[in-house]
Amino acid sequence: METLRDILDAAARGVFPPSDGRTTVVPQACDRDAGVFSFTAHSVVFTDEDPRWVYDALAAAPCDALAATMNPLFLAAFIQRTGRTSETIDAMLVGSPLPGGPPLALNEIEDGDHPRIVYARRRRDDVRAWQTDGGVLVLGRGIAGRLEVSVEVDEGVRHRGLGRALVTAARHLATEPLWAQVAPGNARSMRTFQAAGFRPVGAEVLLSARARSTGCSDSRS
Repeated sequence: METLRDILDAAARGVFPPSDGRTTVVPQACDRDAGVFSFTAHSVVFTDEDPRWVYDALAAAPCDALAATMNPLFLAAFIQRTGRTSETIDAMLVGSPLPGGPPLALNEIEDGDHPRIVYARRRRDDVRAWQTDGGVLVLGRGIAGRLEVSVEVDEGVRHRGLGRALVTAARHLATEPLWAQVAPGNARSMRTFQAAGFRPVGAEVLLSARARSTGCSDSRS
């Protein structure tokens, strides 16, 4: 059976589920993360709920089948069914690793209390963070163990290209596909990631357990 990680690895290579208007349901990679990936005319719901419930709930959503998994009525039912919380529908982007060291001076933070780092530790495993003058770069293992990146630039040094430099540096630190989730309304961040060579591959909604889980060390993917 194809796993969630199989689907992500294929998408990183540019190989996507068939554009057939269908929805695939796969088990969660770990207890912490459930949710939805929406590719072109195909969705993937990752959950440990009975797949029959997913398909029944989608059928009850009064909208185009191609958009049913991102319909607020389905997502609300999914959240209520699982007892989880959700934030935004994000654009899902991926970038390939780059050779050599990062072209930016970075100092690794062993125990940072920056809000971006604290937030990452709630959602990811094996979190590492680096700091440069005016910005923070964070890497960690998120959904199905994929490597995810986030950056934060201080207000006083924005609009000077530091965000793009940090995101580019992350590609030099990575040795595998690097994933990012960006709210579509955050146009500045979208431009930054795309300028740094990330490409959009779909949309996603992450449903997180209300209590902090033990992480994804029990990953089945």
